[in-house]
Amino acid sequence: MARLILFNKPFDVLTQFTDRAGRNTLSSYVPVRDVYPAGRLDRDSEGLVLLTDDGELQHRLTDPHHKLPKAYWVQVDGTPDDDALECLRTGIMLDGKCTRPAKVRRISAPSLWPRDPPIRARKNIPTSWLEITLTEGRNRQLRRMTAAVGHPTLRLVRHAIGDYRVNGLMPGEWKEVLA
Repeated sequence: MARLILFNKPFDVLTQFTDRAGRNTLSSYVPVRDVYPAGRLDRDSEGLVLLTDDGELQHRLTDPHHKLPKAYWVQVDGTPDDDALECLRTGIMLDGKCTRPAKVRRISAPSLWPRDPPIRARKNIPTSWLEITLTEGRNRQLRRMTAAVGHPTLRLVRHAIGDYRVNGLMPGEWKEVLA
């Protein structure tokens, strides 16, 4: 039986078990042997990471051909207008190739744990929250997309991968579920 672990990755943690530079890794939080992350989440992003000991399951979870949706809460500088949201929905040119269409909607600030360190705040520039769902995962894709429409990402939290949710897990917590 394949093992599947849901982990709420804190800010400033690498999605790997070792690091020659001595940075914070999964090994500080998940004391389970022989499991590996199914995909990545940048060091400065937070939220759901799936880990498994099954290579076939890992492939199904990460292969772009399966188009498994990944949903994020994204806090951005400013308030994107409808044109900016439509650009995010239809696709942004990154490295000469257009991103796949994304689901994008404005949301109220989600109920989240405090981030350590907190995001920067500027008196005269409001922030807003978006929920963005992607079916691909290019390097720093969401950050690059929001910057391309003039609203840099301040905080990025992945809250779902397919049917799996981070609900109920605080940063650094994990639980095993049925695969």
